[in-house]
Amino acid sequence: MANIYTLRALLCGQWSSEARLTGKTVIITGANTGIGKETAVDLAKRGGRIIIACRDIGKAESARAEIVERSGNPDVVIRSLDLSDSKSIREFAQIINREEHQLHTLINNAGVMMCPYAKTADGFEMQFGVNHLGHFLLTFLLLGLLERSAPSRIINLSSMAHAWGRIQLEDVHSERSYHPRRAYGQSKLANILSTRALSRRLQGQGVTVYAVHPGIVRTEIKRHMNLALLISWKIVRPFTKTIQQGAQTTIYCTVEPDIQSGGYYCDCKLSSCTRAARDDVMAEKLWELSCQMLGITWE
Repeated sequence: MANIYTLRALLCGQWSSEARLTGKTVIITGANTGIGKETAVDLAKRGGRIIIACRDIGKAESARAEIVERSGNPDVVIRSLDLSDSKSIREFAQIINREEHQLHTLINNAGVMMCPYAKTADGFEMQFGVNHLGHFLLTFLLLGLLERSAPSRIINLSSMAHAWGRIQLEDVHSERSYHPRRAYGQSKLANILSTRALSRRLQGQGVTVYAVHPGIVRTEIKRHMNLALLISWKIVRPFTKTIQQGAQTTIYCTVEPDIQSGGYYCDCKLSSCTRAARDDVMAEKLWELSCQMLGITWE
């Protein structure tokens, strides 16, 4: 068993940093559990003001108590955010823009994975709606504050699962045919494409953007897996990352200086993604479609 854990440690990469975030404000969506909570603990230890944006306030209260206890930093704030409802996203952003004087890092961490077919409050397929469109709108609404706080960063949690899908412009909400795995892959591919497109738009403005694959991590997000995938999970589980290991690349992209904006990061280094994830023509088509669906104009 010791050899398995040694191999996993090698595969997960080694990285550490003494960087401080004193005087910096960070928003993390979905920080009441899993990778988001571990990220919050680490960044709070570095002295940052951490805003955890969660749908379930009860779970968020418990998470906040744990984050404060483990980090020794009481400057951890809860704000209500439901990424499946644009009204909630707009209300959250309005509060942040009114109450916060600065925002140095936005970590778009929350997500749903391979859930049964459902739609958001706005009629979007749930995985595409939460994982991509919800964070796309949130970023749009907070960008002014990020620009005024520059240098600042935006981190989008993607996945190697981006290879499972393609952007179906003609049926982006999977109304003709729904496959949970392909829909999840489409949403994660959208995360990378929008990262690239946003990075190009923000050149020279002091705001950098990164897409992150945390690795195969033991979190609650696998709860909707079917039997075949769960069996596969049991087989590969000894080689998966702990939640703490899974948070490292997000932390790396938050504090490491001079890393490439628009890049796709895994194991605390710039990594490769699929050809579809490097398709800048599709990235622009997706960008235009996303703005149209959300009713926004991104200048």
